[in-house]
Amino acid sequence: MDAVRVALLREVLAGTEWLGATRRFAGVLRSSVVPQGSGLLLVGTERYEPWHLAAHLLDEAAWSGLPALAPTLVRHEVGRHDPAHLSVGLGRLEAAGRGETLLVVAPGAAEPGLLERVDGVRRAGATVLALSGEGEGAELASLAHELLAVPPAGEVDLDTVQHLVSAAAGENSVPGPRGGKRFRDRVSRLAERLTAPPPERW
Repeated sequence: MDAVRVALLREVLAGTEWLGATRRFAGVLRSSVVPQGSGLLLVGTERYEPWHLAAHLLDEAAWSGLPALAPTLVRHEVGRHDPAHLSVGLGRLEAAGRGETLLVVAPGAAEPGLLERVDGVRRAGATVLALSGEGEGAELASLAHELLAVPPAGEVDLDTVQHLVSAAAGENSVPGPRGGKRFRDRVSRLAERLTAPPPERW
């Protein structure tokens, strides 16, 4: 992440709608998996795998003391020699049900097959959340209990929103005065972490 992106994150905090929007979405995510939820599933589209978000949520789960935030990354294609944490295929969605949460990340239009599976997850009683890069007209809107839409020509992109959501999901649960560290400080720390190579686990 370059200095321009770091400055953009701070600008988001200082004066746009995105700080409130991402914190609200993160609050829904957190409440859906803690304490009543039994698992967080994370899936992208055929062309986009949200492994970076998975890694950050895993970190937030450890730092915040909320293990239920640690996601299971559901992949469209699984290789024979992939490690266990990267070997969960779409069949896992068919087993999802009440008490579980599915977070869908779709930079563009979700494929019909994925939408059909998401519909099945919702009908089975799981909570469906979505981060969409299509704006308010995304097809996911009709399936998600909570949707955060990022207009393609908006002030921030979907990657930035994912960073803000993952940071906020853990931030509000950290014990301390007024709910923990200031969000601005946590995003500054997040920006520093993003300059490092991806964790070896992912």
